[in-house]
Amino acid sequence: MSPPLLTLVFLLAFIRPSKSNPTDIFILAGQSNMAGRGGVRNNVWDGVIPPQCRPNPSIRRFSASLAWEEAREPLHADIDVYGVCGVGPGMSFANAVRSARMRGPSIGLVPCAVGSSGIDDWSKGGRLYGGLIGRARAAVAAAAGGGRIRAVLWYQGERDAVSAGAAWAYRPKMERFIRDLRVDLGLPSLLFIQVAIATGQGPYKNIVRAGQKSIRMPNVVTVDALGLRVAEDYVHLTTQAQVQLGRMLASAYLSHSRPAQKMVSLSP
Repeated sequence: MSPPLLTLVFLLAFIRPSKSNPTDIFILAGQSNMAGRGGVRNNVWDGVIPPQCRPNPSIRRFSASLAWEEAREPLHADIDVYGVCGVGPGMSFANAVRSARMRGPSIGLVPCAVGSSGIDDWSKGGRLYGGLIGRARAAVAAAAGGGRIRAVLWYQGERDAVSAGAAWAYRPKMERFIRDLRVDLGLPSLLFIQVAIATGQGPYKNIVRAGQKSIRMPNVVTVDALGLRVAEDYVHLTTQAQVQLGRMLASAYLSHSRPAQKMVSLSP
């Protein structure tokens, strides 16, 4: 068991469930575009929060200290601590799901993304895998028995576009990661919504994209970020692109899950 997971298991004993904790839990994982760099320029976030990303008492966030709290941008501020975080897709996603479901269950977001991380970091035994599993388990434990993980939202792969070897190996490593994640969380049918990358930190973006789009595992859904506006750094999505991506992820989740609650359509 990795040190981060040991620490999380120890802290589980001190978690105090609250009646305000969420019922529908979503894991946000990957690298910087999931952590959110919308509005970040020259290592400074402009603080602009679009209406689609505003807080809602029914949208909660699982903090680095393993406590549920009202979700606010930047969602990853205490998780992706080595980068400056701004707007990501998480709040737009949560607000869109709430709106489409005519309110419905409360939503919990579990930020886990870390900038510049590669698929090896997330693979079982890698430096980030144990932390993801530990935070997911802790989030459910803190939800007073009423919380359930509904999906993993995943945006990663830019780092693996640096070398041809890493890019070609991406698909089998992703498939192994998804299988391991489902086994270790005890959720064999866990919905996994991945974002096909729009940019890369190297010249092999298209190989990674092809690997992502060729995954044919049950309950794996792909949302394509290609065409969304990219910031001046040529790597990160702009704030408005993150808002749009969040709504795309919400549409994918709602279409795949077909919840019993009455839903209204999401406009692009």
